[in-house]
Amino acid sequence: MQGMGPGQGFWTLLSKNDQDALTALGRIRVFPAGATMCTEGEPTTHVFILVTGWVKILAVTNDGRELMLALRGQGDIVGEIAGVAGGFRTATVEAVDAVRALIVVYDRFGSFLDSHPGAARAYRQVMTLRWNDAASTLRSHALASGSQRLARLLLELTDWYGTVAAGTMPLSQDELASLVGMSRATVTRALSNWRARGFVKTGQRHITILDLAGLRKVAGQER
Repeated sequence: MQGMGPGQGFWTLLSKNDQDALTALGRIRVFPAGATMCTEGEPTTHVFILVTGWVKILAVTNDGRELMLALRGQGDIVGEIAGVAGGFRTATVEAVDAVRALIVVYDRFGSFLDSHPGAARAYRQVMTLRWNDAASTLRSHALASGSQRLARLLLELTDWYGTVAAGTMPLSQDELASLVGMSRATVTRALSNWRARGFVKTGQRHITILDLAGLRKVAGQER
């Protein structure tokens, strides 16, 4: 899954002085769960720094299918790439739960990085980690089975949210499939198999992991 672990987000890497300086350049806005924060194709005017909450990064294919590309959470920066890549949003950002975000005009954000070396280093670190994460995802798709990738995703969610995995954030089976590069039918079969083996319990947009050790074995992450 493309997303950074707790404590690795851009905001959390900034010094208190840099956080204060960046806050002074923007404004705080709260988005309710399900709100669309920006839409693919619209002009880029600002970046979002997620103070609290989680968002989905979504894109639409040429045949009209919606894909979930990534999750971003507390401390992450969102929407910064579009300002470089042509000036238009490359994806839609939707709030998963209540999101409190610092909104900074794109040009001001660039000037902030130019004048704050520590923040610029933090930004480069975040971008490097994202590229590494994307490369790891590609390797995983080539070397791991669909079931392994799904198990690893659920374990990542568990690391972030506790024993309740996808139940903490309302992810559909279609979205889970999109995140790990599987078909929905394959996700359904894997979850059915894991329910029968007592690894998980599922409900409407809700998955609870009952047997972490069993799921780690499926993922190839035995401890």
